[in-house]
Amino acid sequence: MIKNYKGITLVYSDEVEDALNTQKPVVALESNVITHGLAYPDNIATAQKVEAAVRLGGSVPATIGIDEGRILIGMTDANMERFASTAKIPKVSSRDLPIILAQKGMGATTVASSLVAAEIAGIPFFASAGIGGVHRGAEKTMDISSDLIQFTRSKVAVICAGAKNILDLNLTMEFLETHCVPIISYQFNDFPAFYCRTSGIRSPHRLDDEADIARAIELHWALGNHSSILVTSPTKKEDAIDSQEVNTAIDQAIFSAKKDAISGNALTKYIMHAVDKVTSGKSAKANMAALINTAGVAGRLAAAHALHRQEVATQTT
Repeated sequence: MIKNYKGITLVYSDEVEDALNTQKPVVALESNVITHGLAYPDNIATAQKVEAAVRLGGSVPATIGIDEGRILIGMTDANMERFASTAKIPKVSSRDLPIILAQKGMGATTVASSLVAAEIAGIPFFASAGIGGVHRGAEKTMDISSDLIQFTRSKVAVICAGAKNILDLNLTMEFLETHCVPIISYQFNDFPAFYCRTSGIRSPHRLDDEADIARAIELHWALGNHSSILVTSPTKKEDAIDSQEVNTAIDQAIFSAKKDAISGNALTKYIMHAVDKVTSGKSAKANMAALINTAGVAGRLAAAHALHRQEVATQTT
């Protein structure tokens, strides 16, 4: 199905269209994972596992991408194959969306742009392995992920495994608090750190019941907020990387970077390379495991939210 939203063309897959029309739960997913993650064909295999995890959780996956100036809301097998096998597809954040759409090219969505598309498409849930945040040294560089800004603008519940330790997670939490973005830790006490189960920072709220989370999400929006609500879930113990090992690698990398006068975006890449090296490549596998686990959690929470909405609708009729 094709819809037009203020001049923006949305192309829904049959599965997603049917789910939305029948009020079944849907979870939006970013396509950046396909184009800028693993090499082909491992990238498409991982994307399919992520979608399978959403389905196992009781929801319909909607991987979002940009093709020929249109936003794809749910990818067909042919779409996914094309995105997985085509080289140099640009990564598109929310600020890039109008330009890529106007040029009628292909684009892989990030967290921020996926949120924009999900809200326009009427999908209230989005899943990602990890979000962007405030970078170390941001007090000088002003390097703050657009993900955080988009959370203040998009009415979508974001399910994730926290953010990477290479960021300044304390400042990331402060930013979210300042902008009134709620953070709920699902069945866990701490804010997770992507492929590390904990960042060592206590989450402001913990909820263990999926129905409670569904109510909290709906109440956040009922209170007049037009912003995201963040629900974090740590990766499984067997897939996690030891946080002390990662933090030691980061500290050593930052020390070496200062000596070599490395800064800005180059510093982030430098630190990530150092973590990959120290973990002997385990970080890439842990990344994918976190993504699949989070997708499954999102599937369950979206299903609980859809049930809550149905119960409320029944009570008011």
